[in-house]
Parts: sequence; structure tokens; C-alpha cells
Amino acid sequence: MNTAVDILAPSPVPVPALDPWHPFAPCTVQACLAPAARATSPFLLVARLCAALLVVLAGVPVSLVGRVRTAWRAKLTMAWARLLLRALGIRLEVTGAPAVSDRGALIVANHVSWLDPLVVAATLPSRPLAKREIGEWPVIRTLARGSGALFIDRERLSALPAAVAAVADALREGDTVVAFPEGTTWCGRGMGRFRPAVFQAAVDSGAAVRPATLRYREGTATSTRACYVGDDSLLASMVRVAGTRDLVVEVTLSAPVPPVRPEGRRPEARAALARIAEARVRTGVDDLVHTAVTRH
Repeated sequence: MNTAVDILAPSPVPVPALDPWHPFAPCTVQACLAPAARATSPFLLVARLCAALLVVLAGVPVSLVGRVRTAWRAKLTMAWARLLLRALGIRLEVTGAPAVSDRGALIVANHVSWLDPLVVAATLPSRPLAKREIGEWPVIRTLARGSGALFIDRERLSALPAAVAAVADALREGDTVVAFPEGTTWCGRGMGRFRPAVFQAAVDSGAAVRPATLRYREGTATSTRACYVGDDSLLASMVRVAGTRDLVVEVTLSAPVPPVRPEGRRPEARAALARIAEARVRTGVDDLVHTAVTRH
């Protein structure tokens, strides 16, 4: 029989990282996914999926407006993301007031689900850092570009400097950019290391870094229903999310980490920022796991 710790810890499957943008996590659907505490009725499941589809389709003209009226882009994306979460039956809870500043900030968070960029977009006006493949998907491509997404090619390390420069430019312009420095998703009951590459954009632009901890839960227990790991499919994940009652996503915003002055040692500066941000997010994730073990 599994103990509480066994249930809460992903099964270790050591796989080497391919590159700094494309590491692997030990989480799998088979090892990490738990049944819903309370499942929806088939009728409610279909209603939620239909509502989500309508919101996605409605987002196409909205995103086109955002591309023309860039001053409206962040607020339009924020309203649309909140509506999509609501359509899927997800309640958003935010702890920690967003920093009030005219300057851009780099938001970094643990990565659990394909929903994470939507969750952060629904929390505060921001631009996501997304993988290049998303820019090739019909409809999703239009939505991502309308939201002001910045794209990275994780298959080409030679594209890394250009991606970092694009993020730095956006930060200098006063935009808030969202990144998930683990480079892959975990089930929410653990997390990976923060890769330092994207933090170079904060160093170059002099922008603050804002760590954020994401947690999906059912009732008071951490939930893996929204996780998107291993060989999971987007459709299966969407059905699983829409079929779960009382699914809540918590966003805990930590205090901003002030800009770091490199003083000629840029690698050390970005590594220091990555360590500080990871430690703050990891503390939040570990606290959630400890609480779940105590309550089990």
C-alpha cells in the first residue's frame, strides 16, 4: 500500500535533458494522475466543453482587435482568459497584490498545465513566452499572437540569444512577460530546476523578477487533474479538467526580486536571479506538499 509520501511524490524516471529549453520531468499520467474527488455529470461536462469552444472561437476577433489596438491587448486577453477558465469550471484565487509599476516585470512560475499561461494572463496583464510550435497551430496561433506572445524555438540553441533579446525589449517597453523556467510541466506535487537563460532578459533590461506559485486543488487537497505531463494529450486533459467539480487554481505572487546589476559578470547575475526565484517558488510548492501529507 502506498504511503501518503508515496502518493504525493512522482515516480522517478530519470531522463537526461535534451537542451536548456527542453528538459524532461519524471511525471507521467500513469504515476501522477488521480481520480476526481467529485466528477461532473455527463451533461455538465458537455456543456463546459461547448462553452469553452465558444469562448475560444470568440477569442479570434478579440485577438485581432488586440493586434491592432496594442494598448487594449493585455486587458482584452485578461478578460478572455478569465472567461475561458470560468467556462471550464475553474475558479481562480490570487494571493499577493501585483506590484504597481510603470516598468515591465518578468513573472516566473512553476509549470503544471497547458492552462498555466491562461491562469497568469487572467491574474494580471501580461505577455506569455511560448514555444514556437504553438505559433503553427490553427486558431491557437491567432489567439497567441493577439495576446502578444513571444515565441521561442526550443529545438535550436542558436535561437536562444534572439529570444532573450525579444523578452528584454518587451520588458524595456514596460510589458510584463510570463515565463516557465522549468521548461516542462510537472504534476504539481513537485517541481524542477529553473533554467537561468530567460533571466538574462531581466538582467539586460533592468527589470524586476516576480516569482509566482501555481497550485491546482479540489477542496483543500492538491489536485493533479489539470496536470499535462508525459504522453498526455490536450484533448484528454481538457475533458479531464471539464469533468472535475470544484477545481480551483491558486496563484501566489511573491515579492518582486529587484533588478541585478551584472557588473561585467552576466552569467553569474542571471544564475543568481534564477536561484532566488526558484527558491521562493519551491518553498510554496513544498509547503503545499507538506500540508497535503499532514492532512492525508
